[in-house]
Amino acid sequence: MKKNSLFFALLALVLVGSAFTARFADTFNVDTKASKINWRGEKVTGFHTGLINISKGSLQVEGGKLIGGSFEIDMNSITCTDLQGEGAGKLVGHLKSGDFFNTAQFGTSQLNIKKVTSQGKDDYKIIADMTIKGITKEIKFPAKLTVSGNEIKGSAAIVIDRSDFDIRYGSGSFFDNLGDKTIYDNFSLNIEIAAKK
Repeated sequence: MKKNSLFFALLALVLVGSAFTARFADTFNVDTKASKINWRGEKVTGFHTGLINISKGSLQVEGGKLIGGSFEIDMNSITCTDLQGEGAGKLVGHLKSGDFFNTAQFGTSQLNIKKVTSQGKDDYKIIADMTIKGITKEIKFPAKLTVSGNEIKGSAAIVIDRSDFDIRYGSGSFFDNLGDKTIYDNFSLNIEIAAKK
């Protein structure tokens, strides 16, 4: 009897603690029109830049501080900003193909925040799972986030190693003697986030 009483008392404490935590964690939904991802990929002979849309996402805030969040990225929305016309169309088509992101099969990528460490007032160090082409890898990156009432403004700079996600085209990590046709494995994502409660 005493064991049952102790069990129910502990269960009650866990439930109360969970309710207390949930009450003080606020969810902010990403404003997909006001948010954007700038990408940059480099090769021996130059670089390319473009945009990708966030299709949906949310951030969790507790006590005015970021504690978690997740995003879905629309890979079919990828564009090129350093080229125009036919050149841009060819590049985007190639990026969507099986040589790169294979968007016909993998239309979305995901970023799920696992751990957030405050580095000061608005600065954070984030550990997250990034999923591209169905492959999930842990990434780490810095972010800046300002919570003001019912709104959030933030930015993050992420460097991705495409070889971690089986994107091999033109990669010196998989092919020899590519010369000036080598495309570097690392590409960058500069994310600008706006979210509302």
